[in-house]
Amino acid sequence: MSFYVVTGAARGLGFEFVSQLSSNNQNTVFALVRNKSSATALNDLSRPNVTVLEADITDSVAIQVTAAIIAAVTGGKLDYLINNAAVHNRSPETLSTFPSKEALDTDLLEKFQVNVLGTIHTTNAFIPLLRAADLDAALGSNNAGQTAYAISKAALNMAVAKYAMAHKSEGFVFLSVAPGLVDTETETGRTPEEEAQYQAFIQKLKALAPDFEGPITPEQSVKMMLEVIHRWTVDRTGAFVSQHGTKKWL
Repeated sequence: MSFYVVTGAARGLGFEFVSQLSSNNQNTVFALVRNKSSATALNDLSRPNVTVLEADITDSVAIQVTAAIIAAVTGGKLDYLINNAAVHNRSPETLSTFPSKEALDTDLLEKFQVNVLGTIHTTNAFIPLLRAADLDAALGSNNAGQTAYAISKAALNMAVAKYAMAHKSEGFVFLSVAPGLVDTETETGRTPEEEAQYQAFIQKLKALAPDFEGPITPEQSVKMMLEVIHRWTVDRTGAFVSQHGTKKWL
């Protein structure tokens, strides 16, 4: 039996991770969400090997409490931590076109608070459980917008590399996996203007990569990422790869 924690599990890729992992009754999945009552799809999944827990990753105390709850169930161990939770927006602003200094600061700080600090605090909370697990078993878009998200993710990749260096001797595997271009907005929809912008973006990508066939679904992305996660080994810890397990990003 393998124990998994998935953050940001209410919808999108996080929900898909939970859905695919829990389809194997040998897996026990702890799904972390900010608001349990609004996680409709997750609650409707209603599988005995899925436990939904409410914890905002920006609340380090709540994350520590959640880790303790999980440890009590698993005998103090965890096999996989999937840090999926992140905040993202459609902001087209570049670093020089924000309407004010305050707006730029707010955007950057919000993304760093969640995408970098939240993930680091979550990882720190679960390292003792990962340490107790059986490690042998664990073993070009031209888009200048969405700046804070991109900057925070680059910082997070460096944090993953630092974790990898610090814990390689213990047999831990740290890995940053880009999900590919995934259309997660089919759940929420796009306005006609947003759809036009999205399609223009897709055409740019196709011009850059002629073999690019278009966005993939959350189901396809998670299936590919899990294949990468499950085959990665400690000798390649700290890497940043795509859903293909390579540097092919589309």
